[in-house]
Amino acid sequence: MVVRLSTGIHDLDLMIEGGVPEGFFVAVVGEPGTGKTILSMHFIHQGILDGDKCIYVTTEEDRESILDQATRFGWEWKPFLGKRLIIIDALKMQEDPWSLQEMEIETLINKVIEAKKALGYGRARLVIDSISAFWLEKPAMARKYSYIIKKTLGKWDFTTYLVSQYAITTMFAFGWGLEHIADGIIRLRRRISKGVLKRYLMVEKMRNTNHDRRIYEIEITARGITILGTADLDVEDVSSPDYLSDR
Repeated sequence: MVVRLSTGIHDLDLMIEGGVPEGFFVAVVGEPGTGKTILSMHFIHQGILDGDKCIYVTTEEDRESILDQATRFGWEWKPFLGKRLIIIDALKMQEDPWSLQEMEIETLINKVIEAKKALGYGRARLVIDSISAFWLEKPAMARKYSYIIKKTLGKWDFTTYLVSQYAITTMFAFGWGLEHIADGIIRLRRRISKGVLKRYLMVEKMRNTNHDRRIYEIEITARGITILGTADLDVEDVSSPDYLSDR
């Protein structure tokens, strides 16, 4: 029987037969401003509620910013720090037990394992936001690094979101290979329609799952991400370089 972990978004759970299969590595991909971080925070918040060990690696915002965002969505994470939650901050340069002093894959893996040991035995959730930061200067290494992360951390009972940035102009990932090793892919998109920014979500891949294959419009609200309903779009409408133009 497949054990599934809730994403923290009820309608997304329904799209993937109840949640992400335990132990999966899910690529969360999309351009800036599409909601990747918020989607990942839903996953971690649900883990805190479920009593899971949760590790959030942030490379583009500091720890305080992540905690502030959580509070704005009504999620109080501070009481769980060091108990169910550790936020590893890649931006802090001063001495900090949960900071990364260098942006190297080996350093990342060692720090994540150290955090898991500190939180203790049990089912664990991991978000790396974003994994792209570790190969920006060497994108050809993306597949190799992704494989190393999956092979090494797969032994530690993690269910993982790996966030990957996409370039606005080309719609390509910063590095190729993450999607190939991922057990699931959740793709986020945006476009301007009649002067209004719209965001979209699609589950492109989820192994061992009869997942929904439609594109959904989403909205970011005071409670996080809300799925509004299916979008009357072809995939080209949200995956071509001119997707920002009015339709």
